[in-house]
Amino acid sequence: MPAAWALHDTEEVVMVPRWVRAHLPELRKRFRPVPQGGVAGPESADAREFAPAVDAMAVVVAAAAADGHRTGGRCAVHQTALNAFGLHGLVHLAQAAAMRGCTPGSLTTPLVVLPFTVWARGRLRRSGVLRPTRPRDLAQGLAFAAAAAVATHAPAQGVRHRR
Repeated sequence: MPAAWALHDTEEVVMVPRWVRAHLPELRKRFRPVPQGGVAGPESADAREFAPAVDAMAVVVAAAAADGHRTGGRCAVHQTALNAFGLHGLVHLAQAAAMRGCTPGSLTTPLVVLPFTVWARGRLRRSGVLRPTRPRDLAQGLAFAAAAAVATHAPAQGVRHRR
């Protein structure tokens, strides 16, 4: 999971600052109101501010992967993080559809994120440790992804506020 995540987030780190600057007028016009700051705000798209969030998320992903390795994939945190990673990819595809074009994360989602998630879940299923996925599990995956995103963007907010 850390390798798949690293490939995917490299795309985001490279694309986000330039993409947000280029598309901010369109975003403000189509999706009022676009935040002026905060987790999703354009000020957070600066590479110096986005990088700490990516670094913090790397810790979350590594911890979930390590727990999965330690437990042979049985760990609920690992499986929830895996589900969250796949759902995160679907969000990228929805963003690309809403923007009618390429958005940060939408290139590696069909090439890395979704194939990895399907493969990893298949391995867990064949090992007999995959937990049944119910709507509640999908909600937990989305909640995990949202909580991780908010928590890992806190360092980026601190960088912006220290300037």
